[in-house]
Amino acid sequence: MQVMSTKVLRVFPFLGWFQNYSLQVFRLDIIAGLTVALVLVPQSMAYAQLAGLPPYYGLYAAFLPPLIAALFGSSRQLATGPVAVVSLMTATALEPLATAGGPEYIAYAVLLALVVNFLSHPVVNGFTNAAAIIIASSQLSKLFGVHVDKAEHHYETIYNVVLAAISFTHWPTFALAVLAFAVMIVLRRVNRRIPNVLVAVAVTTIISWALGFEHNETVPVSRIVSEDARQTVQIFNTRMRELAAVSDKRVSLRSEYERLTDTAGERSVAVMELEHRINLLTVDMETLKEAIHESRTGIRSLLLVAVSDPDGELTFYDNEESIGTGHVHSRNWR
Repeated sequence: MQVMSTKVLRVFPFLGWFQNYSLQVFRLDIIAGLTVALVLVPQSMAYAQLAGLPPYYGLYAAFLPPLIAALFGSSRQLATGPVAVVSLMTATALEPLATAGGPEYIAYAVLLALVVNFLSHPVVNGFTNAAAIIIASSQLSKLFGVHVDKAEHHYETIYNVVLAAISFTHWPTFALAVLAFAVMIVLRRVNRRIPNVLVAVAVTTIISWALGFEHNETVPVSRIVSEDARQTVQIFNTRMRELAAVSDKRVSLRSEYERLTDTAGERSVAVMELEHRINLLTVDMETLKEAIHESRTGIRSLLLVAVSDPDGELTFYDNEESIGTGHVHSRNWR
């Protein structure tokens, strides 16, 4: 019976938790779980964006692996979940292959997650020294509430963020960021045992909810009473569709290139022609990204006023235009 019990624990190690488990231990587990969860949620979403993935993929990575590791892992102290270095390596490896955040990019990221364990420890350590600086600086856009397209080099992206912040800083976002830093610094000086990061997250979340911090409205382009504004948005949408189409075509050609390389060899004429076509598509993608950056800059410079029509729908006007009749909202819209 003892042998059977040992075999069962090897397969289901979490059953050993219930030996000598008490209410006091349960209370400590609850506090630890809540603390880690409240910090891990925003952290994992940031890591996902760092890897070029939608933020909710960070939640998947933060929830499922730790759950499986906790139930079937051999260590109770081993940290499991998304890490910054792997996020950076993911973005570096996949950006040449597909458009960040697209379906192909996500598929490649899932596949890469299955093979990343074969990387040697020194290779991972090679990224660690620069990871802290890159991660901290990559959050500058969130600090100022601006968005810029990722440049070829990280320092170029940071330079673009600074330029965007000079003209388009979202002051409520910046104020909340300053408040969060202030809370963390003050609480750390008052008592180091207070979870200052947790308190900062809770305070800023409550303020954001109470003030109705985020106001989004989805409307047809026809609801914008400005020919220039409509044209800018339509050009941006067209360029985004063109970028997606070129990206899909390049992914398809890469698959064909790999297949043909295996059968005909790298020096065959067909393979060289395919490589040339792929390089041309890469140039087209870079050109489109630059054009999209210009369009997005134009869109973000628009400052609109919303008017409620009798049917309850919102119509948006330029500040300089006559807004006609209807209830004018005091809030400015971008």
